[in-house]
Amino acid sequence: MEAITTSLVLLVAVVASSMLQRISLLPIPIALIQIAIGALIAWAFDFPIELEPDIFFLLFIAPLLFYDGWRISRQGLRQDKWTILALAFGLVIFTVLGAGYIIHWMIPAMPLPVAFALAAILSPTDAVSVSGIAERTPLPKRLLHILEGESLLNDASGLVCMRFAVAAMTTGMFSLSDAVREFVWLAAGGFAVGVGVAVLATRGKDWLSLRFGEVTGSQILISLLIPFGAYLLANRIDASGILAAVAAGLVMNREEQTGRVLAITRIRRAAVWDAMQFAGSGMVFILLGAQLPQIIDGAARAVSETGHRDELWLIIYVLAITFMLAALRFLWGWATFGVVLFRVLRSGARRPRPSWRLIAVTSLAGVRGAITLAGVLTLPLTLQDGSPFPARDLAIFLAAGVIIASLIAAHAGLPPLLKGLKLQPEPSHETLEDMARLAAAQAAEKAIERTLRGLKDGQQDAHLHLEIGARILAFYQKRIDTHAIHNGDAELARKVGEIERKLYLVGFDAERDEFHRLVRAGKLTDDLARKLVREVDLQESRFTSK
Repeated sequence: MEAITTSLVLLVAVVASSMLQRISLLPIPIALIQIAIGALIAWAFDFPIELEPDIFFLLFIAPLLFYDGWRISRQGLRQDKWTILALAFGLVIFTVLGAGYIIHWMIPAMPLPVAFALAAILSPTDAVSVSGIAERTPLPKRLLHILEGESLLNDASGLVCMRFAVAAMTTGMFSLSDAVREFVWLAAGGFAVGVGVAVLATRGKDWLSLRFGEVTGSQILISLLIPFGAYLLANRIDASGILAAVAAGLVMNREEQTGRVLAITRIRRAAVWDAMQFAGSGMVFILLGAQLPQIIDGAARAVSETGHRDELWLIIYVLAITFMLAALRFLWGWATFGVVLFRVLRSGARRPRPSWRLIAVTSLAGVRGAITLAGVLTLPLTLQDGSPFPARDLAIFLAAGVIIASLIAAHAGLPPLLKGLKLQPEPSHETLEDMARLAAAQAAEKAIERTLRGLKDGQQDAHLHLEIGARILAFYQKRIDTHAIHNGDAELARKVGEIERKLYLVGFDAERDEFHRLVRAGKLTDDLARKLVREVDLQESRFTSK
């Protein structure tokens, strides 16, 4: 009963945060509002909400990362794969080493392995936070795709680095070869499990739908179960459950382009997942806020571990670490973008210099979030000899502080940096959209004409097929609505409606097939194709909804 009450309280808090943001006179990010509400609930109303990291990863992080992988642009991943990989893996190692040594230098009371563990868990950016920033501060599309791709992949590398730093602290031993082998297994095993679970689930439901018909509710439930199944199975074999959820989402991204499900299923499934993302991402930040009272209560112990007496030093350390992380991202981004641009234009072209403002935007947009706090809470309480784990309270406090500071810095610093920033022009989406609409209309016309040519002479109602087919062809030629012809004859009106429905469905199927063909050919982006397919689905729902 307590779990149900807590869930309902969290959902009400999510709704309240959305309403508060809309009525607020100040442009406060919804993530900060939700953190504040979570802290208020836990502190003022004496309603503690404990965050169990294992359950948190399963119930919130797995489905949210799955959905992000499902909706991410595959063209963006392919186009900037080297930049994304450099940020997701290379930057994590760079951050662990650089920030680890600097944190240990700033706070000598924090042992070096613990400093490495803190730096490791601070290195992953948060996909949920990145999505929240994009809603409030529109980022360049290409940069947004890079940040989303980075945040989907760097969780595993950060958590693995943290695991080995903790093992070095608790056992006093560290093996680079063992670390490399385990990382490869975590990444490869997690990715393979995610792909396998998603492929088996989608192929199974397609087989059942083909033979026994499609049930929309079952299709939606299957999509909801996939990330949990992938995460649990990957964890069972000691692989990365997070990467498994991401990989499963990427498979669903690809499967969606096949157009194998009914239009009404896509519409309802999208609505369910949109609600899931809204509620899940909101509850994540409320849970983060709910941990703050307990973390602040431990501030007295944390400040004593720093060798100071004034709690102001904790704020100084939080700000210093936040600035240091942004500076490391800036340095790595400058080097990475320069190398990537040089590789692209190495064939005699003049090497462009990356804009410092663009690199600064990339640095500020790398906010920390749920995975950082959930990960740092997994630090053990004791060492193998039973003594307390050193600087645990301090690490938790610093991680929570960096999360809040990075969110504030991103929302405050990105708008002025983006203002007037000159970027390389991107392909016009309007041109792509016009081209896709024209190609889809032409494909629909051909499909309807083939259907009409297939009518046998003397077939019942053949003249109605031809007459209505001509009107629908005109619809595709001029893209205007037409009205059904009703001559007062109920039987004729029924026949007209049924023939019109069948021919429209033929045209809609052809439109979707053409959009998917253009995506596979690389002539249309995923985002634009999704928008166009949804428009066709909504039109089709007029003829298929019951």
